[in-house]
Amino acid sequence: MATVKAEELRAKTPDELKSQLIDLKKEQFNLRFQIAGGQNENPARARIVRREIARIKTVLGQLASAENAAK
Repeated sequence: MATVKAEELRAKTPDELKSQLIDLKKEQFNLRFQIAGGQNENPARARIVRREIARIKTVLGQLASAENAAK
């Protein structure tokens, strides 16, 4: 799974972003167990997932603040 750019995330709806966030958190949870058990095939994936979670949270925050400013 390639990294996602913030521009691509801004094109999605908040519901799609929340769904993707849940999937990434599940993947992060599984990666933690793989790393602890020494079974991780791609150690860099944990870093990528962590950064994608941060990107999604940032975009969701921006959408929420823009919505509040419009009110």
